[in-house]
Amino acid sequence: MPISVCIAGTTGWTGSVVARHLLASEEFEVVGAIARRSAGRDLGEVLGVAANGVTIRHSLEDVLADGSDVDVLVDYTDPISVKPRTLEALAKGIRVVIGTSGLTAADYAEIEHEASANDLGVIAAGNFSITAALAKHFSLLAARHLPSWEIIDYASAAKTDAPSGTTRELAESMGDVAQSALGVALDKTHGPREARGATIGGTQVHSVRLPGFIIAFETLFGLPDERLTIRHDAGSGAEPYAVGTLLAARMVMETTGLIRGLDRLLFGDAPAAPTTGAS
Repeated sequence: MPISVCIAGTTGWTGSVVARHLLASEEFEVVGAIARRSAGRDLGEVLGVAANGVTIRHSLEDVLADGSDVDVLVDYTDPISVKPRTLEALAKGIRVVIGTSGLTAADYAEIEHEASANDLGVIAAGNFSITAALAKHFSLLAARHLPSWEIIDYASAAKTDAPSGTTRELAESMGDVAQSALGVALDKTHGPREARGATIGGTQVHSVRLPGFIIAFETLFGLPDERLTIRHDAGSGAEPYAVGTLLAARMVMETTGLIRGLDRLLFGDAPAAPTTGAS
């Protein structure tokens, strides 16, 4: 039987691409769609494909009121609405894949608690790109051996959340491996404290928001007389995120609790113990 899916944010930049991939896949059946501005219209027509009889609704409650039986909610909306919608889905017995950025570690702790309490799964990633997952994985490996690093987060001038969900997830995961060693304590810094960036999970994160950028991040590692840069750059389209999202929508059916990060699906748990010399 195909997995029945409802897509929230189905007309957005990423959500629309993911929706087309789900509609084209024999593994999934799209039974619901959420997008406030296009509510009442046929999903296929809005996406520029054949009409499919799925009417876009304002909310998950409206989708369920139509009598749709939903296995998985895929959410590509905004950081304000994604958490309450996720908790609503879990309360209704629906598993969730979160591609929306902007949630904090505390938000995910609450989501994990509710998922486990309901014996359901949630898979969340700040970035469902395979290459972004590899860049995160390599950064976590490097943090086991190198004592000092910082992250630079690049995005377009219109992106409202800072840092991005990708780099927040990366910084918090690196904090599970080790804490980056600072040459000068932050409270000893001369000049505005903000110039040293935000501290997330023990890592200094610097967000750049300028025209001409799409999404990119760099993890910078430093040792005396040498440096290592691990960088990921996204292209101008959302196609790279569809493959990882569909993988998560399959795997969440076998998941209980929270898995955060596409890299965890690909490689298992992140490295947890630094080697001698890291701190």
